[in-house]
Amino acid sequence: MRWLLQRTVSFSTNFSKFRHGFGLIQTCGLVNVKLKWVKDKELDAVVAREKHLKAVCNLVSIISSSHDSKAPIFHLNTHRGQLGLPQELKLAAFIRRYPNIFVEHCCRDGAGTRVPCFGLTPEAIELYSEEVSVLRVNKEDVLSRLCKLLMLTSERTLPLHSVDHLRWDLGLPYDYKRSLVRNHQDLFCLVELSSDLVGLKLLHWDERLAVSHHMRSDDMAFPVKFTRGFGLKRKSMEWLQEWQRLPYTSPYVDASHLDPRTDL
Repeated sequence: MRWLLQRTVSFSTNFSKFRHGFGLIQTCGLVNVKLKWVKDKELDAVVAREKHLKAVCNLVSIISSSHDSKAPIFHLNTHRGQLGLPQELKLAAFIRRYPNIFVEHCCRDGAGTRVPCFGLTPEAIELYSEEVSVLRVNKEDVLSRLCKLLMLTSERTLPLHSVDHLRWDLGLPYDYKRSLVRNHQDLFCLVELSSDLVGLKLLHWDERLAVSHHMRSDDMAFPVKFTRGFGLKRKSMEWLQEWQRLPYTSPYVDASHLDPRTDL
């Protein structure tokens, strides 16, 4: 991580008088830390094996919310942009890779042509029901996470497509616009943004949520552990320890006084 420490010094217009004094001021600029790239074979294997997990989970959610828990391929294709699949990969071919999750049927489109239609296996239905149950039990936690995300922005507003990109990491349900936003109009509302974008806005600031995880502990420093074969030089470790002792700035405080062009 790179930090820029800025210091303001008052000085007289007679610069030559203080020339030597400025030479004694300790300054700190940008620090570039070069790390040795070390492969983690076990992690790489998991990432390679599960690279389409998000796409499969999204398809399960889409099919489950469809009529009779079945969806024709032309309907699923309208959600392709949210799946993150390679453009050259046909969606029907991708779904057929997972017969233990998806069941293929046939249906007719508006012109009467037979097209593939996909449902879920009993095991997939049971697993999805369990997921819905977990989300229901942890609904308040999910709501808090979404509120805290919006509180990190200057206007408590984010474009919907930005929230969509973070939905998986925040643990939001696939239909969060309906199950969370629409059912909690006392917390959220949709607003029009520039360039014909739609944004999600948090209506009220919640002081109870404006406490970061680090602020709950008196010690801001945290232990740093590296995987085998990966580490920092002694000089870099000393810099990292010094950085951990810097004053902590909460992500929820007003940061208008900070220069957005720096890393501070």
